[in-house]
Amino acid sequence: MSKRNIRKVAVLGSGVMGSRIACHFANVGCEVLLLDIPPKEGNDRNAVANEHLAFALKSNPSPIYDKRFAKRITTGNFDDDLAKIKDCDWIIEVVIERLDIKQQLLAKVDQVRTPGTLITTNTSGIPIHAIAEGRSDDFRRHFCGTHFFNPPRYLPLLELIPGPDTDPAVIDFLEEYGSRILGKVAVRCKDTPAFIANRVGVFGIMGLFHLVEEMGLTVEEVDRLTGPVLGRPKSATFRTADVVGLDTLIKVAKGVQENCPDDERNALFAIPDYLRKMEENGWLGSKSGQGFYKKDKGKDGKSEILQLDLKTLEYVPQTKPKFDTLAKAKDVDDVRARMAVLYGGTDKAGEFYRKSFHALFAYVSHRVPEISDDLYKIDDALRAGFGWELGPFELWDAVGLAEAMAGMKEAGIQVADWVHELLKAGHNSFYKLENGERLYYDVSGKGYAPVPRAEGTIVLSELPESSIVWQNKAVKVHDLGDGILQVGWSTKMNTIGAEVIQGLNKAIDLAEQDYKGLVVYNDGANFSAGANVGMIFMMAVEQEYDDLEMAVRTFQNTMMRMRYSAIPVVAAPHQLCLGGGTELCLHADKVVAHAETYMGLVEFGVGVIPGGGGTKEFALRLADELKEGDIRINRMRERFLTIGQAKVATSGHEAFGLGYLRTGQDEVIVSRAHQLAHAKACALELWNKGYTKPAPRKDIQVLGQEGLGIVHVGANSMLSGHYISEHDALISEKLGYVLCGGDLSEMTEVSEQYLLDLERKAFVELCMQRKTLERLQSIITTGKVLRN
Repeated sequence: MSKRNIRKVAVLGSGVMGSRIACHFANVGCEVLLLDIPPKEGNDRNAVANEHLAFALKSNPSPIYDKRFAKRITTGNFDDDLAKIKDCDWIIEVVIERLDIKQQLLAKVDQVRTPGTLITTNTSGIPIHAIAEGRSDDFRRHFCGTHFFNPPRYLPLLELIPGPDTDPAVIDFLEEYGSRILGKVAVRCKDTPAFIANRVGVFGIMGLFHLVEEMGLTVEEVDRLTGPVLGRPKSATFRTADVVGLDTLIKVAKGVQENCPDDERNALFAIPDYLRKMEENGWLGSKSGQGFYKKDKGKDGKSEILQLDLKTLEYVPQTKPKFDTLAKAKDVDDVRARMAVLYGGTDKAGEFYRKSFHALFAYVSHRVPEISDDLYKIDDALRAGFGWELGPFELWDAVGLAEAMAGMKEAGIQVADWVHELLKAGHNSFYKLENGERLYYDVSGKGYAPVPRAEGTIVLSELPESSIVWQNKAVKVHDLGDGILQVGWSTKMNTIGAEVIQGLNKAIDLAEQDYKGLVVYNDGANFSAGANVGMIFMMAVEQEYDDLEMAVRTFQNTMMRMRYSAIPVVAAPHQLCLGGGTELCLHADKVVAHAETYMGLVEFGVGVIPGGGGTKEFALRLADELKEGDIRINRMRERFLTIGQAKVATSGHEAFGLGYLRTGQDEVIVSRAHQLAHAKACALELWNKGYTKPAPRKDIQVLGQEGLGIVHVGANSMLSGHYISEHDALISEKLGYVLCGGDLSEMTEVSEQYLLDLERKAFVELCMQRKTLERLQSIITTGKVLRN
């Protein structure tokens, strides 16, 4: 692979995709030049790019990790600033999806770019070879398609589409850079219509658009059947269509139908009558205020979400449909095991799953080798681009290859010949795991080959069984090699209960005996949503306060073991990292947080304060940064409000500003694929530097009454202004009491154990409150925080 450094990037086109792509390059530290057309009127020549960027930065969810990073983006216009691209290492064209406009702009780019620099297009379907026609030899060698998915920060798919003259080294570089630096799942595609993800994903959506008519299902029923239960996003099918925009889906579907006349399912890409009428009415989804769903005010004045009746095209109330198959699948946590339950359903839902699965399985079988020679790339693209937990071939394996083939034969559905050959050869799956290596069926080679992995990555699910050194029902401890252990758990929302506490302690025991370090990491959807609220509620409602006190003490002791063990502990969180999950990170020697880590001490909303050492740790960190005068009080107020307002960082980088991560000690990594290997390297580095078991702190300076006065005044002011409830005021006073070290007459040095004792006492006392029990019950039964 050729050595390149990407320091400066030019993004040509500042629309929805361009501005957000610019933000993501700024996220990873690049200097970005964002250009667009100059306005027809006005004095601000960069108005178009400026307005688009400002709109993107205000959008929710944000395209930028930290608002400060936006300063890395400079705006300009094509007429005055195009020559500046000569200083850029990578130029990305992201203008409107029209071949003539792209060609006109790139002809100008060809005249001013520095030879050897990368030049790519973000088209979602225009043939790459057509866009490059007429360009110089050097341009064509360094040109390819880089199809980012919207929103670029959150959807990890990056499709790489080489043209006929693209230097293979360019694709090699972009694949490695996309994975390691941009945090993408980089998938090499052929230059075929809609490439991979949209070709298959839009087929799936269009198939459901037709199936809903065939089976007489409602919009709400289909979304109930195709959401999280299927391992798909909560927006499911029709809500996703509303978010993406019906006009966009229709455009892609028409493109496939027009450009793929030999596609055996070409007719399925035809637009159903109801969809055509919706387009005519301007019901395009979220962008127009209504689509398959519409927000309306009911007779009682409250807002409600109505669904579209596809037969009458009138909006009607939702009915919360129920199916026996979904009831049976509800308690099956493992997504692969759940698929077999869905496929075998005997009601209307089961029929729906068999019809939709069969159509998908047959379709992807015929796309090999048309859109990809390798079936794993199709799975990678759908997981990364559409948020599916299982790609089509992985889903087929979960249902059962032979079982599904029998069902399709009975239904008269034709599958590609290579699948029949696979079965005849005695194979019964598309994937298998051998000696810690994941293999896929190579169609051209008629045998199994390793699924390629980015260099320097560790895939936890592919480690051999022999790497497991200890486990219980919830926890596994793996030997990662080189003297480093990994501990992770798998519970609902990865909450922390008794078995997890047991596993964490056992992992430290093992590491201290025979290893050099420990990494806390898991490959679930979330790092941890915090402590097991149900367990706390049961002990509180049964008034088992001694048991509750002991449970909290055990949690605190476990966190302190993380801090004061004989080996370095590195926490590697991702996605939700709340409550107890954040407390664990606060006590690690180092945190390697994924960029998409949402950390927060959110216990206040439950009616308590952080009781696993989180409040203590904030008091400790406050003491380490205390300064004289107003600054000291201001810093205390910031720490107090972070917990009191249950602030959650919207990125790993934002966690530094909230005090959850430590500047100069903790770090953020953009690539989820590289996170575990990097965390392991960090643990090893700490050990090799001569890690010594630290001593518990006894020099924590607390504010005492000076701080308590500020807390009481603030709480009373908020209460009298009706901004908080009496219970919130009580929690505030308990929180302030711990943060300030109790009712001490002057600033005093105290120990960690002293603060832990205060914290635990406050936690248990709050659990005795009726209002707290009501909040706990609300979270357990509805998933929502009760404001009482």
